[in-house]
Amino acid sequence: MSTNGDRRGAMIDRTSLRLSALLLLAGQLLYIVITQFHAGGKANDHPAIFAKYADSGIWKAVHVGQFAGAAILLAGLLALFFALDVQAGLARWFGRFGAASAVVALALYGVLQAVDGVGNKQVDDAWVSAQGADKAARFASAETMRWLEWGARSYFDFALGLALLLFAAAVARTAGIPRLIAYLMGLSGLTYLVQGWVVGSNGFSGTNDILIVLAWVLSVAWMIWLVLVARRMPESRPIAWPDEGVTRTAATSPTITHR
Repeated sequence: MSTNGDRRGAMIDRTSLRLSALLLLAGQLLYIVITQFHAGGKANDHPAIFAKYADSGIWKAVHVGQFAGAAILLAGLLALFFALDVQAGLARWFGRFGAASAVVALALYGVLQAVDGVGNKQVDDAWVSAQGADKAARFASAETMRWLEWGARSYFDFALGLALLLFAAAVARTAGIPRLIAYLMGLSGLTYLVQGWVVGSNGFSGTNDILIVLAWVLSVAWMIWLVLVARRMPESRPIAWPDEGVTRTAATSPTITHR
């Protein structure tokens, strides 16, 4: 068994880790690129931003693209769970709870995009086209939908942040992956948790914009590093540990030294 301080357990499978790293990076980059096409402006200036949303001709396509990016990213976290499930002790349980939180995050993101990608567009279009006294009622409906979006986004950020923190704890206890990756992953998770609080309290403020960019930078950094680690990791083969009676995975190399 490989031992490195308290980082014990069988070497994780390179194939699973590669798949996880590629899905994570692809999903994050896709999300960032698609988001650049999102109608922009001061998001808390509701009259101005609702008019921009109503004028957007690619609104639904952008939000479908964002959902695809988030789904790919979260699939990468689930693949990381399968890569880490060969570990023993706390690393395995951190991975399992992280996977559960990732599933919750995906469900919440689906709710978020239903509210934002569909509901917001409909109420904003209705407000822009309304006349007379009906316009005030339509604007109130649009703000209500916006506040629902705040809530869905807030709890999605909480779930994603928790998932990243749990996976960071698992990675920190895993031999073969630099601990700095776990620290960067944990920092990105904390950033999402703070985002969740800010959005729930103040909506899409300037502070939230800064946190979004910070989370992106941290995430892309550790994801690229994880891709490189997975590419350089030795091939692995299944082995059984006699003292535990379970099959794990151990690293192999072209040269084996016998003692």
